[in-house]
Amino acid sequence: MKEQIIYDDKLTDSLAAHYKEILSELGENPNREGLEKTPERVAKAMQFLTQGYEQDPDALLRKALFNEEYSEMVIVKDIELYSMCEHHMLPFFGKAHVAYIPNGTIVGLSKIPRVVDAYARRLQVQERLTIEIRDAIQRVLNPKGVAVVLECSHMCMQMRGVQKQNSTTTSSAFKGLFLSNDSTRKEFINLIQARLH
Repeated sequence: MKEQIIYDDKLTDSLAAHYKEILSELGENPNREGLEKTPERVAKAMQFLTQGYEQDPDALLRKALFNEEYSEMVIVKDIELYSMCEHHMLPFFGKAHVAYIPNGTIVGLSKIPRVVDAYARRLQVQERLTIEIRDAIQRVLNPKGVAVVLECSHMCMQMRGVQKQNSTTTSSAFKGLFLSNDSTRKEFINLIQARLH
């Protein structure tokens, strides 16, 4: 079950007033039936889509650390992610693939998608998002290596601007053995491309 966000009433009212003004500036009537509650809905949507500012990814990881001598690659792949481009405030979305090689410490598997969400639910660029996920895992787990690959579609490229609906963007960030050892990096790439289930 998904956790519920608690909305800040004062912030909701403030944002809603701005969105009502924006609707008017665009030539709409914010008082017509279909738009009457839109400013409040958008205000709440924006709080939901940027809730990552209120989350501490390092603390999320620290909640489920375990001493374990497992020293092979751990991969959580196909983590769906939704974020907002900071340049146009339009969505980008796709999948994250995250791997690490433990160095005496493992983390509860659900914490990796939570870290992805904590950084994705902010105004972002894909490149920075990739690095932030990698660095949080490196900081808290101190593994022998971390690898992150994101594959995303950007609405700022699809519905405006260049309008290329079938384009996707892939970004990657590596540390430790994934950076220094070609065979480790290739194993990771092969495993995220494989359909084992």
